[in-house]
Amino acid sequence: MSTQAVGTVASDVVAGLLGAGFNGAAWLPGDAEYDVQRKSVIPTVDSRPLVVAEAYSRTDVQAAVRAAREYGVPIAVQATGHGTRVPADGGILLKTSPMTSVLVDPERRIAKVGPGARWGAVIDAAGQFGLAPLSGSHRDVGVTGYTLGGGVGWLARKYGFAADSVIRAEVVTADGRLVTASAEHHPDLFWAIRGGTGNFGIVTSLEFRLYPVRQVHAGIVYYGIDHAADILRRYREWTTTIPNELSTAVVLTQLDGRRAVAIKVMYAGEADVAEHLLKPLFEVAGPRLAGELRSIEYGDAAMGGTPARHLDFLDVLTDDLIETLTTTDAMVEIRHWGGAMAHPGPGAGPVGHRSASFSLIIDREMPTLPSSGRTFVNFLGDPNRADTAYAPDDLRRLREVKRAYDPTNFFHLNANIRP
Repeated sequence: MSTQAVGTVASDVVAGLLGAGFNGAAWLPGDAEYDVQRKSVIPTVDSRPLVVAEAYSRTDVQAAVRAAREYGVPIAVQATGHGTRVPADGGILLKTSPMTSVLVDPERRIAKVGPGARWGAVIDAAGQFGLAPLSGSHRDVGVTGYTLGGGVGWLARKYGFAADSVIRAEVVTADGRLVTASAEHHPDLFWAIRGGTGNFGIVTSLEFRLYPVRQVHAGIVYYGIDHAADILRRYREWTTTIPNELSTAVVLTQLDGRRAVAIKVMYAGEADVAEHLLKPLFEVAGPRLAGELRSIEYGDAAMGGTPARHLDFLDVLTDDLIETLTTTDAMVEIRHWGGAMAHPGPGAGPVGHRSASFSLIIDREMPTLPSSGRTFVNFLGDPNRADTAYAPDDLRRLREVKRAYDPTNFFHLNANIRP
């Protein structure tokens, strides 16, 4: 299609948006804001949409869906861009980032947020009442995409995945309807979105539980790389003895230009208890090189993350794997799972591979490592592998819900679950 023809189609789509009742901003190729608005946080994603449309309300979202259907163009949704891994070429890139409302009900311990809200705003609003959300490792991560993909945070061993705390969502479906999904209304859709991501509609508001956590004992401490194998061997045994309030990860990383071992810690409780629990792990780690653990406000705990170029789940941390990992120069993060993540309440959504003991994240591809074939949507680099993020029975049910709500796979520019 020629540049002129593309421009004509783009103009027609904008006219369709306006005709459907869209009141947000729309940007076309050549507009000064177009290149700013189309960017993803993921540098390898270089979307070239016909139109970038900024939604200010749920009616704007409905209008965008109807216009995309009318003109037969694809639609992709982007709030913060953290989860955008499929280019939105030749269609509508719908930005929900302006929809940033955050409301906290301290009596019910519930937050209701717009699809553009980031965790920092929720942490700050909830923290005024001594409450905390099940947020991730960074304050600037978007709430909705993180939660719909499962959402594993540093309180997850105590309270479960973020998706498990969702109680209600407003969703614009593939035919442009606005529905409320909850345990009482559209329960099949409610089940599917709590782990199945944006395959079933566009969430325009999300309600979820908050928890009575004001302070945590947390931080990152560093030790010499020569103790890495001893730390990991102790770690695999020690993690079977600790309570769900304690979340940890062991990271093989760099400190001042040298290889080092970082131990990440968050304990939802008193400092003296945390230090007692950690003593068996620290006693094999050698002299501490840097870092400290402090009792701080939950919102001030900056835990960081490792780029997930390689992701797998481990049921056992074997000696052979420890040997392989401690002799590579890659950044490696082994994180303890289990606890409430593995034991959700009845009716929990399709968050995959709950029974894993550890997650393994490496900042580069490691094709020579043996793989379980399991993945997690929030960390999934290749969206074509979305099926591997779910247990077989959950995947079958997800496809049934997809056929019911989106039989033509209208929402496919994502970690796609096919009907």
